[in-house]
Amino acid sequence: MPILRRRSLLAAAAALSAMPRAVRAATPLAAVAEKDAVVAFGHIGPVSDGGWTFTHHQALLAAKKAFPAAKFLEVESIPVSADATRTFRQFVENGANIVFVTSEYGDLLSSVADDATDTAFLECNGHRQSDNESSYYIQHWMVSYVLGVAAGRMSKTGRLGFVGSFPVAAVYGCANAFLLGARSVAPHATMQVILINSWFDPQASSQAASALIQNGVDLLYTHLDDASCLQVAEKNNVKCATWNTDERRLGPNAYVSSLLLDWNGFCVDQIGRRLKGQWTGGPITLLPMGHGTDRDAWGATVPPEVGREADAVRARIMGGWNPFAGEIRDAAGTVRVTRGQSMTPMALYEWNWPVEGVSGLRG
Repeated sequence: MPILRRRSLLAAAAALSAMPRAVRAATPLAAVAEKDAVVAFGHIGPVSDGGWTFTHHQALLAAKKAFPAAKFLEVESIPVSADATRTFRQFVENGANIVFVTSEYGDLLSSVADDATDTAFLECNGHRQSDNESSYYIQHWMVSYVLGVAAGRMSKTGRLGFVGSFPVAAVYGCANAFLLGARSVAPHATMQVILINSWFDPQASSQAASALIQNGVDLLYTHLDDASCLQVAEKNNVKCATWNTDERRLGPNAYVSSLLLDWNGFCVDQIGRRLKGQWTGGPITLLPMGHGTDRDAWGATVPPEVGREADAVRARIMGGWNPFAGEIRDAAGTVRVTRGQSMTPMALYEWNWPVEGVSGLRG
């Protein structure tokens, strides 16, 4: 069983309600009877991807159970183009009271939100806020650090590889945190990054993983929405850590662990707030490790002592320790975080520079 405990939806919603949040706007949107509620989910990929979109689809299914009288709308594989704006407007025209957009669409969404002030919009990994627009994400960097500790112990060469999507903060945060975790136990470890300019392209991710292995990497990490990297690792007798779900069946000997996602409690909580007339727009909610994201159970080939060491680090983080404390240098050797300073959650969320030892990302 994964460490991420599957609490009941009501308990998860209650825990989320008690989480510290930034101050939100003062005036909530009006209450809506459950029988009149329309809840929409708009996805960047297909729900069959087994990854990011799949996990958000699970949240929709959980919400259907929690609010059986509500109507639900769902659209998959929405392109980042004018088609997205048309889809979001269609949600509003179909009576949506609350819309979850499960990836960042920026102005393509905000232009709709500005015209639909009675509808609540939540954008995953978003960066804009208003009276009816907010965003949410997970503190993935903490889990990546823990996985990096295991990687540092398991890699025989100290040469790690990362297969990512675009040069965005999520990639910087993943690669950086993973390497910093590895360097905490293997100071000379390095990380080579290859970006494929897509979240879901199994052929491209397979090619990138193969290229990294041919270049001497013996442990991979990826945040993409498919398991191609794990499958390539399995065929080449190297290790791999992944994102989103438990994918060990696709590479049982290569599988280190996965950064798990569970949006269920958050989405149920937000819908409940909207129906009760308690929902307001405002700053981002960053779900912490242990609630919304965590590591999966260790793979079969992870030595027990390695798992225990990484889990001890996890326990320290859960107790309040911040591993992202200075001195931290960037890839050019410049000190970005001085001794005595620590990176804040927002600085980690917006990370846009590679740490020392990371190649393949611009500074």
